[in-house]
Amino acid sequence: MPPTDVTTLIRTELPRLAGSLRKVGELILEDPAAVTHCSAAELGRRTGTSQATVTRFCRAVGLDSYQHLLIELAQERGRGEVSDWGTAEIGPDISPDDDLERVVQVVGSADLRAVQQTIDRIDLDAVERAATAAARARRIDVYGIGGSGAVAQETETRLFRIGCAVRGWTEVHAATTSAALLTPADVAIGISHSGSTRETIEPFELAKERGATTIALTSDPRSALARTADIRLISSSSATSFPTGIIGARHSVLVLIDCLYVRIAQLSYQRASASLALTDHIAGEHTVKSRRGR
Repeated sequence: MPPTDVTTLIRTELPRLAGSLRKVGELILEDPAAVTHCSAAELGRRTGTSQATVTRFCRAVGLDSYQHLLIELAQERGRGEVSDWGTAEIGPDISPDDDLERVVQVVGSADLRAVQQTIDRIDLDAVERAATAAARARRIDVYGIGGSGAVAQETETRLFRIGCAVRGWTEVHAATTSAALLTPADVAIGISHSGSTRETIEPFELAKERGATTIALTSDPRSALARTADIRLISSSSATSFPTGIIGARHSVLVLIDCLYVRIAQLSYQRASASLALTDHIAGEHTVKSRRGR
């Protein structure tokens, strides 16, 4: 495992767990330091489960064993003692009575953790293959719904500026219609934090059936979207106790989009440079100059 927080990994996976596995995860997050002194059997007793359940939990979040979990917790604690982010002291909890300073600290730390974990875990080979396919593509479709729809539109804006024939689709009927017209010369990008959004998966699967190269951006490598994809780019996120959704999810996926965008521009340098040269003046021509007071 890369040198990132195992507690962040557990927070990311927790919403997908249920019953006894979720109980184990919640107790670990409640007091990670205390868990490092527990055996698997003792942790099972404290959670009202069993040693076997603790072992299953470890595997469910991508760890080899309970010993692997203990090692990761100890290493994370050591990093927290020397980190200038202060993540070990701040923690993920936000209560209705917390002041704004603490809210900013918790949210900022969660965002930073999500971005850093995405960078540490980035699959360079997958990014290279995705960028190569997109740079050569006749056409690129990007599918995303809800919050991921905003990311799909941002992806369209960036790739369009460097000369890619790209369209971001945020409505399932239009997306599916477009997917039906794709060919093996095309690329389809599906964006979903959970990887289980039906309105994204439907056109994505159809794009694959049509022979297009499919690229999934998701936080869950075991999701339906990831399983369908030819290429998987995995993002990270952090959760807080306050019901604000998954913190850092959009920031971390935008890191992947940025990496993809820059690499595509490199691989299609002449086209990208020509496109930027033709459009660079537009923003400046639409800038409203401020008037000085008399």
